[in-house]
This record gives sequence, C-alpha cells and structure tokens, in this order.
Amino acid sequence: DTLGYGGFALIVALETIVPVIPSEVVLTLGGFAASRGQFAVGTTIVVATVASVGGAWVLYGIAAYFGPAPLHALVRRYGRWAHVSERDLEAAERWFARWSTLAVGACRCLPVLRVLISLPAGFERMPFTSFTLSTLVGSLVWNTVFIVLGYTLGEQWDQVLHYADYLKYATLAGIAAPVIASTFVS
Repeated sequence: DTLGYGGFALIVALETIVPVIPSEVVLTLGGFAASRGQFAVGTTIVVATVASVGGAWVLYGIAAYFGPAPLHALVRRYGRWAHVSERDLEAAERWFARWSTLAVGACRCLPVLRVLISLPAGFERMPFTSFTLSTLVGSLVWNTVFIVLGYTLGEQWDQVLHYADYLKYATLAGIAAPVIASTFVS
C-alpha cells in the first residue's frame, strides 16, 4: 500500500526470481488493496504481469549466460545424493526441448516451478520471443486469478490460501493430461 505500484512490481519481480516468496500471498494482497480502492484491478494485473515477465527474464538471462555445463557438473559430482544421474538430466533436457512452450506457460501457474522453469528455458536457449510469450500468457492467467480472488474476497483475502492447493492440482492435471495422451498416441 505505502510503496504503491512500484513497490508491488518490485515484490512481484522478486517472487518470480526467489521461490520462497509465495506469489499467492503477494498477488492476493494486491487484489485486496484494489478492493480497498488503493489500486485499480486492471492496473494491478498489468503491473504484476509485466513484473513477472521481467523477473523471469533475469533468471532466463543468468541461465543462458552460464549454460547447462555447471548443472551437469553438479549432477556428476553430487547427483547420487539426490538420486539424479546425468542420464536423468539429459532425459529432462529432451523432454523440455519437446514441450518447452507448453511447459513454460503452464509452469508459470505453479508455485516454485513458476520460478524454476526459467532456468531450463535459459539453459536450452529457448527462443526468447517464445519464452516471453509463454511467460506472459501463463503469468497473466496466474496473476489474474489471484488478484481477482483477493479483490473479490476483500478483508477475507487470506481464505485464498486454503484453496490454492486445489488450483495447483487442477493446473498439474491440465498439464499432465495432454502430455500423457500424446505419449501414448505417438
């Protein structure tokens, strides 16, 4: 409230870079601020979406700069502790190459993955325009849902957190269904 749209944008960009900042809380509070007349709903959605894309660009850029070599080195050295082999990593890279556009857009609607998905996109140097458009669409959907819920619930904005898990499961099901279907059809 005190920081205005600029502060809100900064927090949204940070939650897009740092997975421990829960976007559900940040966005719902933005909707709550709009319900009190401190923000406009449409502007809040636009600001959040632009900030989300900007934050995603940061991680994409870092990953593109370093490339996948450091990750492969970590997996070679420590992967056995996490039960991850280089073959697993290579399989994940092949999967990402096939599903990158869908993966980026859909993962932008899932906590933690919304942050992490920018890394394989950068590692694999996914075309920047495709990355940006997928991030934009996924972020717009996610941000709109939580901002509108915060606006609608007003003083009871925190009730959204009780139902956020159901939204996660619905999103996962929406992602899994076409991937599974195409695996069996192909």
